[in-house]
Amino acid sequence: MSRDYKGNDRKGGSRGSSGSLFAGILIGLVLGLAVALGVAWYINKMPTPFQPKAPAAKPEPPKAAASDPVKAADKATARPAEEAKPRFDFYKILPGVEEPATDQQLRETKAAARESFYLQAGAFQNAPDADNLKARLALIGVQASIQTTTLPDRGVWHRVRLGPYGNVEELNRTRDTLKKNGIDTTLIKVRDADK
Repeated sequence: MSRDYKGNDRKGGSRGSSGSLFAGILIGLVLGLAVALGVAWYINKMPTPFQPKAPAAKPEPPKAAASDPVKAADKATARPAEEAKPRFDFYKILPGVEEPATDQQLRETKAAARESFYLQAGAFQNAPDADNLKARLALIGVQASIQTTTLPDRGVWHRVRLGPYGNVEELNRTRDTLKKNGIDTTLIKVRDADK
């Protein structure tokens, strides 16, 4: 007589494997939670590079002795002069100052040696756009230059300028030629600081 052992093995094996599967999932969840808590704790304890650092405290100057009132008065008057000094001095270093000009200013300052006039045909943030305008101007027969400058809060700009012009008649002829070809210009006055 033979027995069928197939059916009994399946019933016993499925109970044991379901219990070990549940225990494995539970252990995995507990370990994952422990790792997540450890990483969160580590990140919170590390200093972040995005927080602004506190400014270093300025050391106080030593107080003048009461026995020498002249030195104390000199130090008191010298201190405001140091604080009044501008923080940046690149304004003085730059070669000149630019500002928009009118035709009336151009006529009034014909012979001014310290001022130059330019015609600005355009200003672009993309260098290829500035090159295209310079090429259009060259086809008209006008020589232009591109000046690249960085403006605070605006980024890099490429200015297409013609000049400098010292002669008013030449400037007006160039402006009329550009206007006939559909190119509007702005008159720019530059004061040279080194002349």
